[in-house]
Amino acid sequence: MTSAHHRKKQPELVRGQLLKVAARLMIEKGLPSVTLDAVSQSAGVSKGGLLHHFPNKVSLLDGLFESLVDNLDEAIEARMLIDPQPRGRFTRAYLAVCFVPGGMPEGEAWKSLTIALMGEPYLRERWRQWVAGRAAEHVGTDSSVNAELVRFAADGLWLAEAVESHAIEPDRQRELMDRLVELSML
Repeated sequence: MTSAHHRKKQPELVRGQLLKVAARLMIEKGLPSVTLDAVSQSAGVSKGGLLHHFPNKVSLLDGLFESLVDNLDEAIEARMLIDPQPRGRFTRAYLAVCFVPGGMPEGEAWKSLTIALMGEPYLRERWRQWVAGRAAEHVGTDSSVNAELVRFAADGLWLAEAVESHAIEPDRQRELMDRLVELSML
């Protein structure tokens, strides 16, 4: 007799573990390594258990995208709540969350998402929709050329961090951040 039926099921923990493993595999071995078999085996979850949460690879990548973007939205909203200046508020929050000295929260998972965005057209489209939705939502306060330029700079800094292409010293990071914050208010 097995003890499987006696264990308390924790579907959210299992789902989270599967997403973490998928992100780790993507970082370590690239997008092609993220197969349902590899994820279930690395997570110590039966393939049936994985299929319960994610019926295919697309839904697994989608789940990773959703999880990260939900957390990004929450972090941006939290930063916006403490910024008293309306003009450029969303842009400064986006900058603060995406360009964090030493790496953004969930940095490794974001690296994996960046890899997936480059290789999966439907994820690029979802990201485009997220960007367009936030731009439309904050058109009254963040539609200036300066605000857009700051968000493009944040994206470039995020990509540089993700692919580890530039080593930016902490003092220089602070200078860049200060200049971009100033620009967001113009």
